[in-house]
Amino acid sequence: MAVHDENQIPPALLGFIDDAAVFPPGNAELEDALNNHRDYRASWYEPLVGPLLLPATKLPRLLELWKSNERLRIGLIGDTGIDGVAGALDSLPDHIEVAQVETRAADTAALHQLIGAAKNWGVPAYAEISPVDDLTKHLEILAETNISPKFRTGGIPADLLPTPDVLARVIISCAQLGLNFKLTAGLHHAIRHIDPATGAAHHGFANVLAGVYAAIDGADIPDVADILHTSTPDKLAAAIRPHLNQDRPLWVGFGSCSVLEPLEDLTELSLVKP
Repeated sequence: MAVHDENQIPPALLGFIDDAAVFPPGNAELEDALNNHRDYRASWYEPLVGPLLLPATKLPRLLELWKSNERLRIGLIGDTGIDGVAGALDSLPDHIEVAQVETRAADTAALHQLIGAAKNWGVPAYAEISPVDDLTKHLEILAETNISPKFRTGGIPADLLPTPDVLARVIISCAQLGLNFKLTAGLHHAIRHIDPATGAAHHGFANVLAGVYAAIDGADIPDVADILHTSTPDKLAAAIRPHLNQDRPLWVGFGSCSVLEPLEDLTELSLVKP
């Protein structure tokens, strides 16, 4: 069992990074992902790591590989569609805990379908919605439920990635409605940067976290967009550091196919102490 120093991972970063190793661009084999996730759980940075994210279609293979009664905490991605989630949940033994279900809601009809189905799941649910199409309408619908929104920040064609202005609107809108949110894909590094392989600009998770704190303090969309645009590490670290000893507001966390890359960036920014 790992021994953790509570000063190494501050409260603002607890459960910050969900382990999405089996998803692109990592595409790890499930057996490798399970072995690595077990190592994360035995490490000094274990409190930083959220559940292992797994698509529902991989659950039969999971049950083949995870034969012991060792506990495993997963986040279920409903790639079978909303109708397939209940059966996927029922297939799992008690020692495999489902921390959350995340599934796509492509339009208003799908969102209402998800809301109805999730009442019977018994676990927190996240609806992946567009950061552009009917954003306000969909967030207002979710604000009347126990379901939180999730937004994609990578893993799709570069021209469809949300711009800083779009992502700033998402953050501000969620803050105004008191909605927690998740992000997924593309946030492997702390600082906004250009991906040399694609030439596309990728958001940095430190930018997003600093933007969340600004939104909580009453910043408007242009102010938050400026924070999302910046590529100055010291400026972002300075904006985050005063909040480290408080629980993280609004932003539940993000899925990343790499846990070690974000950890390395957090260490370089002196936001965690290895």
